[in-house]
Formats: sequence, C-alpha cells, structure tokens
Amino acid sequence: MAVPLSQMYTVAKYVLTQKAKGVKRYPLVLMLEPLFRCNLACAGCGKIQYPDHVLDKRLTPEQCWAAAEECGAPMVSIPGGEPLIHPEMPEIVRGLVARKMYVYLCTNAILLERKLEDYTPSKYLTFSIHMDGLQEEHDLAVCRDGVYDTAVRAIRAALKLGFRVTTNTTLFGDANPDRVRKFFDEMMTLGVEGMMISPGYSYQKAPDQKNFLKRKKTRELFARILSNRKGSWRFNQSPLFLDFLTGKREYQCTPWGNPTYNTFGWQKPCYLLQDGYAETFQELMSGTAWDRYGTGRNEKCADCMVHCGYEPSAVEDTFGSWSGFSRTVQATLMPNTR
Repeated sequence: MAVPLSQMYTVAKYVLTQKAKGVKRYPLVLMLEPLFRCNLACAGCGKIQYPDHVLDKRLTPEQCWAAAEECGAPMVSIPGGEPLIHPEMPEIVRGLVARKMYVYLCTNAILLERKLEDYTPSKYLTFSIHMDGLQEEHDLAVCRDGVYDTAVRAIRAALKLGFRVTTNTTLFGDANPDRVRKFFDEMMTLGVEGMMISPGYSYQKAPDQKNFLKRKKTRELFARILSNRKGSWRFNQSPLFLDFLTGKREYQCTPWGNPTYNTFGWQKPCYLLQDGYAETFQELMSGTAWDRYGTGRNEKCADCMVHCGYEPSAVEDTFGSWSGFSRTVQATLMPNTR
C-alpha cells in the first residue's frame, strides 16, 4: 500500500467531517512555497522566471506555520523552487510535524543526502523526489547531467535512515511510454513508498513550449503508460485520478482543493495560475470567482489535467457517494478490469 493507514484514516476523517458540516469548498492539501529560488533551471518550469529580488525572498517559519493553521488542511506539500535551499527548512518541517500535519517535502535531491542529518524520520514527513524518468530522460528534463544518479543515491540514503520517500514525475509530449513503464519498475526496485505522476502544465514563461500536452494527447499517452498496470507499481494518488488521466473518467477542476501560499500571499485561483493574491485564506475562499476556472470556463485551463486541480476532484468523487467509494475500491484492487 502506497499510503500508511494512519494517513488514509486522517484524510478520510477530515473529508467526511467537512461533508457532515455541509462545507462545499474545503482544502485538501496546502501548497506551501517558502521560496522560488532553485538550483536547477528545468526547461518545463514556469516557477523560476522571477527577477532576483523576488527569488531572494523567503517565508519565515512563523509565516509557514500560520498559513498551515489558517488553511487547516491535513496535508502540506512544500514545492518551490528548491525547498532545501531555505536555511530554516528543518525548523519549518519540525513545526508542521509537531502540529501532526502530513508533510511532503518536494526536492530535486541534489542537496538531500548532505541535509538528511537535519531531519528526523517520522510518519508525518515524506521526501517527495522529483524524478522525470530514467537517467537519460531525467537529466534532459532538468537540463543537467548527473542529477538522476545523485537523486538515486539520496533516495537510498534516506530509505536506509528510515525516512518515507516518494517520487513525483511530470510527463510531457516527448515521453516514451515503454521507458516510463521501465522507470516505474526502477523506482519500485529502489523501494520508494509510492509514485505520483502528472502531465505538465503549459507555463507561458517556460523555456520549452513545444512539448506541453494537449488534453487528447494526455489521455492517449497515459492510457499507453497505464495499460496492463503491473501489480508491483504503487501510486501515491487516487486511482480515480489515474482513470481521469487515461480518459476513463471526466472531472471538473477543484482549484480550491490545493490552495497555494507563497511570498506574495494566497495565490488566486491555484498553484498554476496567477490571477492576483489574497491576504488571508478566508479572503481567498470567499473572494475568488471559482466558477471562472476549469476546462470550458477559462482558456488557460483548457488543456490542464494536473494533479493539483483534479486529485481533489477524484477524492470528492470517492467520498461523495457509496458508488464513488465502490469505484475507488475496485480501481485500487483491480486496476486493469474496468
């Protein structure tokens, strides 16, 4: 199983509590960006194109903890930039873990092996390693040779010390399905807890624009990758979201499911789009015109099938009815039978 039972129970209890209260819009994962600075310049990234005075900004531990408490989501994902560059990241993580929030610290792992001594293994802390394929594909994606091997060494070191480790993989139009499937085998052999996969979002400022996927191509690619899924593959995401990627299921985006807080404030409407910022989480929730976003509502959302918008939709489907829960159970136990 890719996610511990204690975490599954916490998330399920949280979602069912929100539904029992009649809450229509609630966060599932806080996307916490303490900085935008990175030690890589990936061709498909649109997060590092800011001027230096913005890249030099950092959220303080106190700001991070306050945002997590204000949001109230049971899980916190810390992307970037590269979070391990932040000098106070160990303190930020310790504070979130002390609050019993499940933290996914997203990193390219270049600094991870030397930073492991700054962290303590916990069921509340997972290192989510950016891995975009096998060595050739990954090093090409991050525009630097040797990063794949560095990440593999860091994964082994972290697992040896008892840390939870997952991978996150962003795929583009040039992905080779057979190579991706081989990559899944490699990650399972390494011993990671689970894998997360998603199509890339077409950032306007990303250097590589030619390989962003359109919706039809996304479904074709993921259908080929996930057909005859191996029982050994463990995914750290909803099986219904994987069905959505392959075209077996239709969802509308749930942009409030993974709200983003960074050095500018609460980002409207989501991690991927920037239509202004709110000073508080409540202002974000009440002051955002949510109906303006999603496929068929906004041209910037037309081809987006990214996990941060549609994973919450799949979770809502799971807990929205007994039939949705039944579909999730079936998709988990028998992924190739539907």
